[in-house]
Amino acid sequence: MLKRNSRRGSVNTPSDSHGQAQEVFQTFYQEHLGVIYRYVYSKVGNREEAEDLCAQIFMKAARSMKAERGQQSMQKWLFQVARTTIADYWRNYYRASTSSLEALLDEGWEGPAEPALAEINESPVEKAHALLRLLPEHYREVLRCRFLLNLSVKETAQKLGLTEANVKVLQFRALKRAAELDVTIF
Repeated sequence: MLKRNSRRGSVNTPSDSHGQAQEVFQTFYQEHLGVIYRYVYSKVGNREEAEDLCAQIFMKAARSMKAERGQQSMQKWLFQVARTTIADYWRNYYRASTSSLEALLDEGWEGPAEPALAEINESPVEKAHALLRLLPEHYREVLRCRFLLNLSVKETAQKLGLTEANVKVLQFRALKRAAELDVTIF
């Protein structure tokens, strides 16, 4: 497959078109490396990981780059490759190692402690009341109005003599504290 180069009157061989593709990709790489690196670094927060991920992104781009796409389309596509590569990175990073029960028992694990059995028997209503008793009074009142009495934020604010913004803040803090207590107590 030989093509005539109209500018020089010479013949282009397949190796010439490969060289042109390399030049096109090299230009594309140089134009987009900085912005892709900054994007990746903002998502992972580690220089070495960001550099490795950028290398992976541009390797994927080199394998499946289509020159007929427009410049803006190429940039959107490259960011999509970056997003999926970052998602894969975090998925692998947080993938918990799982062990079989037999392996845990072979390592000396004796099973759950006895207090955990009591938690299984406790109903969600009892658990919620126990958590409410552990919260400070102002948190308890906001949660009681919002979730037990099904009052709106506005109604809760009027009942407790607070602003709507204050009710929202107290509700957020109360739920956060209850979640922390749930983890430590139960």
